[in-house]
Amino acid sequence: MKTKEAPTTSERLLRDIAADRQSLRWADFANRYRPMMRAYLARGFPTLAGEADDLVQETLLVLVEKLPDYRYDPGELGSFHNYLTGILRNRALRALARRARSRAADGDYALSIPSATPATADASGPDPGEWRDAVCDIALRQVLADPALQERTREVFRRCAVAGESPAAVAEAFGMERNAVDQIKNRLLGRMRKIVAALASAEP
Repeated sequence: MKTKEAPTTSERLLRDIAADRQSLRWADFANRYRPMMRAYLARGFPTLAGEADDLVQETLLVLVEKLPDYRYDPGELGSFHNYLTGILRNRALRALARRARSRAADGDYALSIPSATPATADASGPDPGEWRDAVCDIALRQVLADPALQERTREVFRRCAVAGESPAAVAEAFGMERNAVDQIKNRLLGRMRKIVAALASAEP
């Protein structure tokens, strides 16, 4: 059974709008998929909430160009949804990359994670260290904004990775095993590294 966030893909609808960029059926398509796209952004990129409508619109404009070459496979479950969210994810990563570059250029950065994957910068861009710090700051905000994260887990990570407290001290403060604190720190740092790597590879 399809969820509300994943509407049933209509092969005829895709064929109609692929054949005619001016088709009135684009409105039907947008109305059908916009809620799913917004939900995807809210779940995966909560820090971009204020840009969600613009990113959805950008994705639709990209789709106008790409859809004539797309071949829908009705036998592959979720194939079009994956294709669509792939475009949307790319637009979201570009938005985060632009934000990071802007913060680096303005000197607005607050976090350095030495073990995170550093991004490169060309000779005309911001200092690589500043760019890394700005990207890490955005990655941290995105990780901590995850609504599925428990508040205690969030605070343990803040104190270990941001405030620089020792895992042993944090474990004692929260009445936890040292190993549990290490697992939280390593797991969330791993998420940050993935975000940093994705931002570093996103086109400006």
